[in-house]
Amino acid sequence: MKQERKMHLQEGRRAQQQLESGFKQLENSKRKFERDCREAEKAAQTAERLDQDINATKADVEKAKQQAHLRSHMAEESKNEYAAQLQRFNRDQAHFYFSQMPQIFDKLQDMDERRTTHLGAGYGLLSEAELQVLPIITKCLEGMKVAAAAVDTKNDSQVLIELHKSGFARPGDVEFEDFSQPMNRAPSDSSLGTPSDGRPELRGPARSRAKRWPFGKKNKPRPPPLSPLGGPMPSALPNGPPSPRSGLLDPLAILSEISKSVKPRLASFRSLRGSRGTVVTEDFSHLPPEQQRKRLQQQLEERNRELQKEVDQREALKKMKDVYEKTPQMGDPTSLEPQIAETLNNIERLKLEVQKYEAWLAEAESRVLSNRGDSLSRHTRPPDPPASAPPDSSSSSSSSSSNRELQDNKESSEEPPLEEGQDTPIYTEFDEDFEEEPASPIGHCVAIYHFEGSSEGTISMAEGEDLSLMEEDKGDGWTRVRRKQGGEGYVPTSYLRVTLN
Repeated sequence: MKQERKMHLQEGRRAQQQLESGFKQLENSKRKFERDCREAEKAAQTAERLDQDINATKADVEKAKQQAHLRSHMAEESKNEYAAQLQRFNRDQAHFYFSQMPQIFDKLQDMDERRTTHLGAGYGLLSEAELQVLPIITKCLEGMKVAAAAVDTKNDSQVLIELHKSGFARPGDVEFEDFSQPMNRAPSDSSLGTPSDGRPELRGPARSRAKRWPFGKKNKPRPPPLSPLGGPMPSALPNGPPSPRSGLLDPLAILSEISKSVKPRLASFRSLRGSRGTVVTEDFSHLPPEQQRKRLQQQLEERNRELQKEVDQREALKKMKDVYEKTPQMGDPTSLEPQIAETLNNIERLKLEVQKYEAWLAEAESRVLSNRGDSLSRHTRPPDPPASAPPDSSSSSSSSSSNRELQDNKESSEEPPLEEGQDTPIYTEFDEDFEEEPASPIGHCVAIYHFEGSSEGTISMAEGEDLSLMEEDKGDGWTRVRRKQGGEGYVPTSYLRVTLN
């Protein structure tokens, strides 16, 4: 209806503009008729004056008479044009006021009557809906009234107290600390040493007492701390003095034990990321040469970082041992000997692993260079499949599979968290519960030839099959694709027609 009303108003404005345009033309023709009449009268007066003048020549008189006749003729034409324009404007004006505008007003009136009818029907539907909802609202209000009358303030306050009570016991009296004996002074919170009796003491009452105020920001009871062996740490009673920790462990030893107990769990969860059913070898020989070189480079960098960390830790332990030897009350130097020995073993092991990864990396780089040298011949024949090392393909891998699994499990407990795109050992017994979300493709490709993926890491494809592009060719002649039926692997790049997104 809004569009219809707009159309009728535009039609009325258009008719009004046409009437105004006709009136302007009428005014123009009227002014022209008036101007021509004046000029004709002036020309007639000029001709009559020259006719009566005895000094005027006959030629001037004839010329003046012709000019007066011409002006008179033009005035007559302007008169006829003005009369015609006036008649046309009167006809258009009558049509505008007696026919055109009444029709437009009738259309607007009809449209407004229809709008009023629709509004009446809408208000009727609204009233009916309100009448249907009113009993429901009344029932809800009655229920709210009953619930308000049934409020039990005592019970509600008890429920609130049970929900938010802290559970902390009331603190005991603050003990007197004797600072008059300099040798018996307790070590500061920042000290890593132990008292003279060799038993480390928990410095917790002053700190924990600040967290037991009833109106603190975070007043939630915390679980007891875990010991390195997994059980609860023996601590002091809330009302009594702090009790010493069990055992003769140094704080650094406790931290190392905690890190050893946490890291295997992180590694086991990280190991769940990967494709189902894939056998990952330690030297990444199941991957194409370029990907194998990148993964080996990442492993070598991580081993170097771990080696540097172990060296730094060994230096720190040596300095701490020197401090303990010079100041016996700070701690026992012999307690650091097991950690120093363990650090030396880790350094030796990491050096052997660095040498091993360097040898594998040199072999992978030579394979990449050889593949790049043969890239010109790959346009006529398919490239060789990537090097694979299945468990039963070589005697060395079959004979040392169990030792390698033990070594992988030992290394995973001491490795830092890996990066997002790095492969980790696969534990297939957890694959059913934890699976990685598939990555989004970066393009589309069509198989030009048939390819049978017989080696590890490759995938078969039929001629003309549509595939999703997951990773571009890194220079080794292989491209990683995904089939629509499921399955992901490497195929020769020369066998594909690739279209990037």
